[in-house]
Amino acid sequence: MSKFQFLYEDPTILTNASQSTPLGIYDDDETFASESVDVCKYVARKLGHPVMQLEFNSGSIYACLEEAVSEYSQQIHHYNTKNWMWEHYGSTNRQSGSAMGSTGSHEAEAPHMGTTFLLSEQYGEAINVGGGITLYSGSISMTSSKQIYNLETDSNLTGSHSNKRLEIQRIFNDGPSAITRFYDPFAGSFEQRQMLDGFGMGNVSPAVSFIMRPMSYDIARAQAIETNDKIRKSAYSFELINNQLRIFPKPKSTDDGNKIYFQYYVKEDKGSTTRTYTNSKVSDPSNIPYKFLTYSEINAPGRQWIRKFTLANSKELLGIIRSKYASMPLPNGEVSLDGEALKAEGREEKANTLEELKEFLDSVSLSEGARKEQEVAEANQQVLNKAPLKIYIG
Repeated sequence: MSKFQFLYEDPTILTNASQSTPLGIYDDDETFASESVDVCKYVARKLGHPVMQLEFNSGSIYACLEEAVSEYSQQIHHYNTKNWMWEHYGSTNRQSGSAMGSTGSHEAEAPHMGTTFLLSEQYGEAINVGGGITLYSGSISMTSSKQIYNLETDSNLTGSHSNKRLEIQRIFNDGPSAITRFYDPFAGSFEQRQMLDGFGMGNVSPAVSFIMRPMSYDIARAQAIETNDKIRKSAYSFELINNQLRIFPKPKSTDDGNKIYFQYYVKEDKGSTTRTYTNSKVSDPSNIPYKFLTYSEINAPGRQWIRKFTLANSKELLGIIRSKYASMPLPNGEVSLDGEALKAEGREEKANTLEELKEFLDSVSLSEGARKEQEVAEANQQVLNKAPLKIYIG
């Protein structure tokens, strides 16, 4: 009697993979259920059946097929994660519940600015140009020769912050707003007068004329003026240690009663990095809402990869089974089994097939696409540089 109780027989359409796979991920997919029979026969023929007996049944091949589809799905999702992880951070489409259902979508990812806006908000908070943290204001009445003031007891604050660390953002003096210093940055300039005269507009007031240029130029100039006033012209500088404000220089007798106004944050509000990441949002690759791909929507090259991986997986499994026994008895002797060699061959084919898919996905990634576009653009520029320019006469 053979030591093997399960020998392979070709399945029929009535004994396909539906209800036969270990996890049942794709059982409801009619395309998977019907094609699984052909895949099963393909694997069996590649392993030598019916010339040779196979020491496993069709259910083993179905398990290998299910694993192959799941592995393909995983690699595709790894590809999407590498390309779109930045777009998923903070998204409300977080994975919840089981991910076993075969309802993976093939819709293209849509880039958005959500994460960029979140980071911009946090950077804005740090440099006082925006953000979502409350910026409070307060004032201190100066006393002659007194340099150190307790922000909790010696100042008037707009908020109640008992036993909380404060962080001063700005101290105000009475200087004019930067915009009033250059309402028209070119008003009255010699260059502008020449330009207006050249167009016959010398009598036009320069205060109502502007040279067209990006608004960012004016914003940058206003920031430069404010920084200059703060560093070079500010009446006071300060240091803040444990809510103790030290003012430089030491107030004089003429400063008695004068107030210093300032803006400040509550330090623990500014330091909170979890306020925008809750349990309902994507925080890492483990909760991106990816599920297994729908088999019927996988294209022909994808299904061919699945067949190759199923064959390699089945070869490894058959090698593991045959490795349990060194030989098999026959009526006139015994025959040695090739379990170890078959197992090694299957594992090598699996690794090569997987590496082939990874290399292909890397070659079509967004970063690789951008690099190739750059190379094409540079090559086109080289061609254009060698093309002679037309000469116009008259």
